[in-house]
Amino acid sequence: MEYVLTANSIYKNYGKFRALSGLTMKVPKGSIYGLVGKNGAGKTTLIRIICGLQSPSLGEYSLYGADSRSKKIVRARRRMGAVVETPSVYLDMSAEDNLKQQYRILGMPSFEGIDELLGLVGLESAGKKKAKNFSLGMKQRLGIAVALCGSPDFLVLDEPVNGLDPQGIVEIRELILRLNRERNITVLISSHILDELSRLATHYGFIDGGRMIKEISAEELDAACRKCCRIEVSDIRAAARVLDSLNLEYSVVSDAEADIYARPNITSLTAALSAEGCELLSVTEKDESLESYFIGLVGRQQ
Repeated sequence: MEYVLTANSIYKNYGKFRALSGLTMKVPKGSIYGLVGKNGAGKTTLIRIICGLQSPSLGEYSLYGADSRSKKIVRARRRMGAVVETPSVYLDMSAEDNLKQQYRILGMPSFEGIDELLGLVGLESAGKKKAKNFSLGMKQRLGIAVALCGSPDFLVLDEPVNGLDPQGIVEIRELILRLNRERNITVLISSHILDELSRLATHYGFIDGGRMIKEISAEELDAACRKCCRIEVSDIRAAARVLDSLNLEYSVVSDAEADIYARPNITSLTAALSAEGCELLSVTEKDESLESYFIGLVGRQQ
């Protein structure tokens, strides 16, 4: 698998405070990589380091194979666009003038493509309007348009839907999906709105206390969080024999509980368990969300 970004044992200290503690990660090319973590977990610090706004105290990372300690990293960063913390826009300028200014900063020879960018982010009718009169969602979309100047193929977004209303969240989600699917832009997105992130991400990195505690694909996460029926029994060994005989897929989760990945006939199951001298104590449906998975994952690290 080809990776846009790899990080190896990154540490970041601010005086005596350690924001990142040996963080390691890999962002696959073409993915939407969701960086999941509580406030203060180290997400923004990591993003600032990747974008070259800060340097790690220890460790290294690479972009498109260019080592962070080499001169090649400057050229590799030209393939990146980013919105870190808040959109970097000039409020007294129009959307069109904001993009023109970014073109100048990047040294681009003409303003060709600006109208296309405004249309891409849904601001074609607001090109002459000053950014200070934009809604928060419009400012966020303008910030993404600025990040897309120079046609990057790696986009880094730090909490892009934070503070947006439901309509604004939908607009940003659809924009990110379109950029990924139609333009094959790899996206690294941090968010604490996990339900929204689950609608976007193809891969996840779970970060806590400055460490990466788990990297997982969306398919693997779906398998881990799939619906199941949890049974509590008096004899788990007897229950396992019964479930095997019924050809039911299951996993034992404790000395008294098992998850069945199907919807069994409770009457038949109870009778079969009883024949083995096992009592069925309770049955509950279980459908783990991304949020509960994260909480459980973080809890296991304590």
